[in-house]
Amino acid sequence: MSMIRVCRRDLEDFCIRVFLALGIPKDEAEDSAKILVAADARGIPSHGVAHLTRYTRGIQAGLIKGGITPTLLRETPVSRVFDAGGAMGMSLSRKSMDWAVSTARKNGIGICSIRNSNHFGIAGYYSEMAARQDMIGMAFSNTAALGVPANARNAFFGTNPIAFAAPADNGRIFSLDMATTTVTRGRVEVAEREGQKIPPGWAVGKDGKTTDDPVSLLEDMLYLRGGGLLPLGGEKAGYKGYGLAVMVDILCSITSGGSFGSEVRDSAVTSARVCHFFLSFALDLFREPGEFKQDLGRMLDALTALPPAEGAEKVYYAGLKSHETEAENNRLGIPVAAGVWETIRIAAEELGVEVPTPRPA
Repeated sequence: MSMIRVCRRDLEDFCIRVFLALGIPKDEAEDSAKILVAADARGIPSHGVAHLTRYTRGIQAGLIKGGITPTLLRETPVSRVFDAGGAMGMSLSRKSMDWAVSTARKNGIGICSIRNSNHFGIAGYYSEMAARQDMIGMAFSNTAALGVPANARNAFFGTNPIAFAAPADNGRIFSLDMATTTVTRGRVEVAEREGQKIPPGWAVGKDGKTTDDPVSLLEDMLYLRGGGLLPLGGEKAGYKGYGLAVMVDILCSITSGGSFGSEVRDSAVTSARVCHFFLSFALDLFREPGEFKQDLGRMLDALTALPPAEGAEKVYYAGLKSHETEAENNRLGIPVAAGVWETIRIAAEELGVEVPTPRPA
């Protein structure tokens, strides 16, 4: 696959200019650009700037909206519930986790539940916001119905990501960010763009049998014709991912009164209106924060000191590889697939936005 690289600051500025050209307020444009680029920087292109054209179509169609003031539905000293009204999901999510962190600093815990929102990028971005302020953070979102429950043939739940982050000493973070399906739809979209087949165990077609065709799978999932992504654990242990996916839907949609399951549907233009859930709690609810971080650091050291299996270079803990990748990409430039870059370039030129000059990867 042909790749180019773009300086991180240049790529963020470019995305900001695209959002501004679409009429998105400056603060929301900046939040959205940083979160999209963070995905590519961490080696998660399925959630990165490849989504920019989908945002463009969604905003132009009026399905994603800037400048929205969410409706506060319920509030307690430690929690808030919002109807987002179709707001920019990434910016609203950043602000919601900010509120959860500041509330946890005062009251020990902070929780936000949101309905009627939009795509929020990588879940780990928000859980790490809490961890970087010496708190434990969790972030969840439901998505369009793409996942097939154990023993079922049709999709009902989304990829429904789970993110958990906790701070350790020396600036390290344990950062788990995972889908509750075997893979995300974005991974299937990457295979489609690259003209590759998808591996066995990722998905089943509308006939209920394993499929390797990303093109027909994506179309069948969009129109709910049957089939979809397998839950985490695959055909033999999929009940585990299935249960986790439903748990995420309960936290996101049932707490907020939002849409769940097969009610959550993408369109050909943009992603579905979805629900989020953010949680931050202070370390000193349990222990002195320095002691917590030191002990977690010892745990992480013990994990990375384990002898690697044959063929493996080292043992990682959750988040380590993505943070190493981010540091390297900050130095070399953010990698973007050439095909994605060409699509972005065309969309930007239609908006009159100058495109930064990339360099070969």
